[in-house]
Amino acid sequence: MPQCPCGRIGPLKKPLELASCCGPFIDNFAQTPAPDAQALMHSRYTAFVLERADYLLATWHASKRPQTITFDPGVKWLGLEVRQQRLLDNTRAEVEFVARQKVPGNPAVRLHELSRFVHEAGRWFYLDGDLKN
Repeated sequence: MPQCPCGRIGPLKKPLELASCCGPFIDNFAQTPAPDAQALMHSRYTAFVLERADYLLATWHASKRPQTITFDPGVKWLGLEVRQQRLLDNTRAEVEFVARQKVPGNPAVRLHELSRFVHEAGRWFYLDGDLKN
């Protein structure tokens, strides 16, 4: 089985497989919602790596969701680091993360964001975020 792109490490200090990490959330969104904002952040990163626009759109809050998502050709995602997660109350959370990517012909770049999530109808949704330097 392939390793999960999000890079989570399991109890045996080995990377988790996709099937036991983000895969169930992405492949079965309707029945298997991410249990918290951090798990949703990890699964959304994995969905970007796998170019799963369906999952990204489904987990984006309807008030901020774009009509479509396009992926830049040839992008190689290099890793995800979740710096912190804060549960603000029962329905709001923040996750600070750094994701790295490389576009062919350009140097690698990092996306550092403080993301906001909301919990509605029994599941977490990405709302929006602020880029950080």
